Amino acid sequence: MAPRRDSIALDALKMNPINIVQLLILAALWGGSFLFIRMGVADFGVAPLMALRVGIGALFLLIVLVMRRSASGSFQLLRTHAWPLFVVGILNSAAPFCLFAYAELTLSAGVTSVINATTPLWGAIVAFLWLKDRLSGLRIAGLVIGFAGVVALVWNQINVGTTSAGTTVPPVTTALAAVAALGATLLYGIAASYTKRNLTGVDSLAVATGTMTAATVVLLPFAVFWWPATPISSQSWGAVIALGVACTGVAYMLFFRLIAATGPARTISVTFVIPIFGILWGALFLSEHVSPGMIKACVAILVGTALATGVIKRLPGMGARREAPVK
Repeated sequence: MAPRRDSIALDALKMNPINIVQLLILAALWGGSFLFIRMGVADFGVAPLMALRVGIGALFLLIVLVMRRSASGSFQLLRTHAWPLFVVGILNSAAPFCLFAYAELTLSAGVTSVINATTPLWGAIVAFLWLKDRLSGLRIAGLVIGFAGVVALVWNQINVGTTSAGTTVPPVTTALAAVAALGATLLYGIAASYTKRNLTGVDSLAVATGTMTAATVVLLPFAVFWWPATPISSQSWGAVIALGVACTGVAYMLFFRLIAATGPARTISVTFVIPIFGILWGALFLSEHVSPGMIKACVAILVGTALATGVIKRLPGMGARREAPVK
């Protein structure tokens, strides 16, 4: 049997034009979150900024939930699944958001958005170890390529040695920031498997609302304790409002609408577009430098992610052969 010409199967190409536009808007919003974090974290600090983000997002989603006809049923779901929602709120919002904010005290918005693209790599590893999902040889190769791209990206940032403001950054500070960002994506991967095991079949809007509310409860005491003593600029307030409403509330609504319309496998292709917007917004609005080394590392991470998640199911010339799964 002759190999098909569409052997590199990209699920996003199977979406209709409206779905593709929605996917691009979602990627632009989530790519913009790294811009707004970078703009606000110096004034607010890590915990206050992220507490406001999840708090505003939770309020937005609660309003949407109340306006639904099935609101009473959704609130019943929140009560009956309170503990899993609390755990996911920490793993998928409170902790990773804070780690990304800490990372962006040093790393640029563009670099952090590229590291965020490793989320599916961690997801594949966690699912393999925890849920016993199988990994083919091609997917393992994707993991190696993806994490090699991360090493190249961090090495490139260490060699640059300066922030967008021109201040010198010690290599250890850059490395710690990168580890924090990778820790955030690892938590995303753990949260995905935990959600699959404990919240499968639960209404997606209820999950989003419950987890954001839980994250708010967790981060509120830290925000109060570390609330900045100095005045906060109007730019930082604008950034946190945009984070909460657009990049959290609206983005989550759009994300779950896409899942309902196209399925999770196709919706996850947003991962490959977020770094493009993250780099673009950082360059346009923060004058962040985009080096050739950064672009090459980004390509390696995205190619590795595509292989590891099965978006690229086989390479050209492989024909119809299938690799035996690695147990």
